[in-house]
Order: sequence, then C-alpha cells, then structure tokens
Amino acid sequence: MSERNLNFEQGVDRKGTRCLKYDFAVQRGRSADILPLWVADMDFKTSSYIQDALLRQAEHGVYGYTETDETYFDAVRSWMERRHGWKIEPEWLLKTPGVVFALAMAVKAYTEPGDYVLIQEPVYYPFREVIESNDREVANNVLYQDENGSYKIDFEDFERQIVEKRIRLFILCSPHNPVSRVWTREELEKLGDICKKHGVIVVSDEIHADFVFEGKHQVFADLKPEYKDFTVICTSPGKTFNIAGLQASNILIPNEALREAFAKQITAAGYSQISAPGIEAVIAAYAQGEEWYQEMKKYVGANITFLHEWMEEHIPQIKVTKTEGTYLVWMDFRGLGIAEKNLKDFVENQAGLWLDGGKMFGESGIGFQRINVACPRKTLEKALTQLESAVKNL
Repeated sequence: MSERNLNFEQGVDRKGTRCLKYDFAVQRGRSADILPLWVADMDFKTSSYIQDALLRQAEHGVYGYTETDETYFDAVRSWMERRHGWKIEPEWLLKTPGVVFALAMAVKAYTEPGDYVLIQEPVYYPFREVIESNDREVANNVLYQDENGSYKIDFEDFERQIVEKRIRLFILCSPHNPVSRVWTREELEKLGDICKKHGVIVVSDEIHADFVFEGKHQVFADLKPEYKDFTVICTSPGKTFNIAGLQASNILIPNEALREAFAKQITAAGYSQISAPGIEAVIAAYAQGEEWYQEMKKYVGANITFLHEWMEEHIPQIKVTKTEGTYLVWMDFRGLGIAEKNLKDFVENQAGLWLDGGKMFGESGIGFQRINVACPRKTLEKALTQLESAVKNL
C-alpha cells in the first residue's frame, strides 16, 4: 500500500459536511459566499493511511470503550524522537481531547482563583479565555516588533511581572500563533532560566511544532535537564495531519507531582479516554504518515513563499510578518489607513474574505489579520486577488 492523498492542488469540497470553516458563515454573521481562510485546519485530505485505519475501524461495527496501549505510545514516542530528538517515557503521557482543554486543566491544577497567569500577546485567543473563564487574571508580557517587523520578547518585563504579580504559571506558545515566530534556543533558555529562578511552571503549547520553515523547533522540556521538573508539553497530530476533529492530544509531563495534579483535574472534569477513532488516527499518522507530512509541508511552504512575494509586489501597503513557523500568516493592515472599527467590514464585505481579526489575539493585534494558507494554491490566489481589488477600490 502506498500513500494516495498527495495531490494538494486538488481542492476538496467541504461544504455540506458540517464544516466549521465553510458551513457556518451565515450563523456567524457573514455572507454565505464569503471565502474562508480563518480557522486553523487544512483544505487537504489527510494521509490515506489514516483514512484506511478509520475505515477498518468503521467496518468492525462495534464502537465501545477503547483505551491506548503500547502501540499508541510507541507511535508517539517514535515521532517525537524522529522529528524533535526528544526521548519520552510512557509514564509521562496523558491524553486529552485537545490542547485548549489541556490548558484549562493546567490553569485549574497549578493556580487558584484570583492568581495571575502569564501569557505573551498577541497570542492564540483561547489562552486568555481559559484563564479568565476559570476566574484567574491575565498577566501580559506583550511581544514587540523590531525594526524589521519580527516579534521579540521583553525579558525584563517578563521577569518583572513574575515578581510583582507572583506568577506561578506561564503559558508559552511555541512556535508562536499568530506571529509565527520559531523561538531560538537562546530565547527559550532565557525564559526557562527566569521561570526556574522564580518557581514558575511552564505549559508549552507546541501543537505547531511540525510546521517550522526557518530555524529549529526546540522542545522546551528538553532544553536543560532541570526544565523537566517544571514543564508541561502539549502536543497533538491534529494540526500536522489535519485531524483536529478527531480530538486527540498528547500531553507530556515528566514531573510526577505536576502530572498527578494535572491528572486529578482531568478526572474532576469527568473525562477518561480519547475517542476510538482518535486512537487509530494517531497511530496511523505517526507510524505511517511521514510521506504525506513531508509533501504537505513542502506544499504549504511554497504557499507561504508565494504569499510573501505576491503581497510585496501587488499590495506593499500590507506588511507581511516573516513566517518562520505554522501555516498561519500574520499581516499588518495598518498601512492602508483604515480605522480598526472599519477593518472588519473592509476585509469581509469589500474583499469577501473571512480572516481572523488581529484584535481577538489581544489589543496588540489591532490592525492585523491572520490568514490560513493551508489550502490549494488556486484558493490562495483567489483570496489575494480579491484583496488586491478591494485595496484598489479604497
């Protein structure tokens, strides 16, 4: 058997499949014919090995309680070691239905109501949501842009907030969504050393770890031996293999006390096993999906290059942040001179595009938009052409 789903130019009609991206525009206040490039999933068929695994299970006809076994762990272990050079142990692994669920469990496990939790905006908006929804306070170490538009960390402010607000938990986004930074080893060790000094637990969301186009992804817990004592690593094949809807994430916690506290919150939430289809999909993805992954990543990387070059030539007023990782591109619309209150109308009603507005990622995202380029090139070209026409009509 060989991989069949390698034609990424071939579009997949997702309408009428209860697809969040395509089927809920009207319910969410958009036009029915808007072109959606917002939510972070791909418009590609996943690996045929995953499809085949799911078909085999469907044909079995019994969908009872299912649990992971050695085969599951071996698939996860092999992928982490091959891709990221990190050797993991079976007892470290806990499973959740998603990384956002895991972030909420961490907030409940490691902090108390009223505590501050540190994040770095503009950042994936559920970070703030799981903090505030659990009656904690947000401490924000705002990322800043250098003269080239690349995002950097204010380490002095990072440590000051930890001390002043008695921070016990920091949620790291690595690679960073939406600003697409792949943090360097030096940057991560600066963060890690500060957190170790002040007894801060680090929950590292590394769901985009397999999408690195410049630099190298560093597993936070593996940077220094002592980091294992205060780190929770959140991973999932959901983004990598376009199976987010199967709800399977792998949370790796080397420290026993941290792991027990986290597991207690999972139990308190009433959750036990990931779904039977999710188990089969994870095994097939990590054990057999390498060829699909490599070809998909190459295609997405070419889309990123295309977007950068196209925007520079056709709409230089919109500055595109250097895309080091993820398949989500961060674009600065402030050069168009459109007031923030009018930007949503411009993007959706003038350009006919459904993107993610920057403000949802924090106040520092105002004036920006996030676009998902994990789609056939013709879809991306159509979106950029519509955007260019809208800019010319300003």
